[in-house]
Amino acid sequence: MRKVIVSEMISIDGLIEAEHGGMNWFVQDAELNAYAMELLESVDTIIYGRTTYEIMASFWPFAPGDFAARTNQLKKIVFTTTLRETPWGEWEHARPIHGGIAEEITNLKRQPGKDMVVYGSGSVVRQLTNLGLVDEYRLIVNPVILGKGKMLFENLHDRMPLKLVDAKVFACGGVALTYIPA
Repeated sequence: MRKVIVSEMISIDGLIEAEHGGMNWFVQDAELNAYAMELLESVDTIIYGRTTYEIMASFWPFAPGDFAARTNQLKKIVFTTTLRETPWGEWEHARPIHGGIAEEITNLKRQPGKDMVVYGSGSVVRQLTNLGLVDEYRLIVNPVILGKGKMLFENLHDRMPLKLVDAKVFACGGVALTYIPA
């Protein structure tokens, strides 16, 4: 069965977005980029919410490099209540889904193929977490305290124990923590 992997850049205080939407606090280096590329090579589908889709679709279809090329080749689905079309530059369009997140993800997990990854998309992550449909969390903790912004895990229904299965420290100061539901 395919897995749903959540991959998030977060601050030390658990935020995925600065107060006014800024994301210029992410740390990057060659080692972290290789880690991100390894994950991208292990999946065949990217899951987005509408807001993250709009940010990503305005950049990645036109970006250079291996990460962009791989991102552009993958299937993409967008959970949205407002968008009817989800173009991705000159690449295959993303598929918009208008509700039924539990049914859609459960169905996708049963289909053959590689794993799926959710990037950003805090509202989708919260819904999937509340539904118990996330198989793995890859949190890349950035060496910054933002103080204000958007929390990744707010308004969850229940406590969820997790088991740490991997930890990597990068020279740029980021730490990748991989958890699975306990």
